[in-house]
Amino acid sequence: MKFVELTSGSSVKGNLIRSYKTEKHAEKYFYILGAVHGDEVEGAHLASELFKWLQETNEVDLPVVVVPVVNVDGFQLKTRVNGNGVDLNRNLPSTEWTPEAREEKYYPGKAPLSEPENKYLVSLFEQYPPKFIISFHSWYPVINYNGACKEVADFLASYNKYPIEADFLTHPTPGSLGEYGPQVLKCPVLTFECPVLSETVTLESVWKENEEAFKKLFTTRTIDTFKC
Repeated sequence: MKFVELTSGSSVKGNLIRSYKTEKHAEKYFYILGAVHGDEVEGAHLASELFKWLQETNEVDLPVVVVPVVNVDGFQLKTRVNGNGVDLNRNLPSTEWTPEAREEKYYPGKAPLSEPENKYLVSLFEQYPPKFIISFHSWYPVINYNGACKEVADFLASYNKYPIEADFLTHPTPGSLGEYGPQVLKCPVLTFECPVLSETVTLESVWKENEEAFKKLFTTRTIDTFKC
């Protein structure tokens, strides 16, 4: 697929947030997001590899928007939070947003949507409305879905055997994309959590154990036929 680079955003520290869109125009788009948390390199790598493959293949004809690295400052510094020390996945203006944080690393900012990275992301959503969002993270291997996309989670899990969770009942995420997407954008969100690096887990192995699932998801047009 051919992608064009969109107007970049700017981070707290003035670094460019790059985004790309397929030449195909549509009323709604499929989103691929990486590195919302800057230290989650496993998820960022998977998003990057998927984007690379989409650029090379001629088997896919879908309207797609990709932001390979949302938290560019955190990615450079290897920190979960952005340049203001804010967890971007607690800073979106969902109805459950709260100024309180269970731990310092979950600091949601002074106000919802206070951070330039999220302001840029929301501007993309407004210009190119999302139909379905996949956000790549790394924590432990699990597929978390919010909104009407259980079929997508089931499809991916049939390949990688990751567990599926609709809600993290013991790990609330106020102000997250998982809340904001269905509530405000009326769009389902799949938060894809990769395994973290270890003696047996490498960046290459994370991609390899998920490569077939994502290629099948896009090439069979399964993702386009789901009720997302």
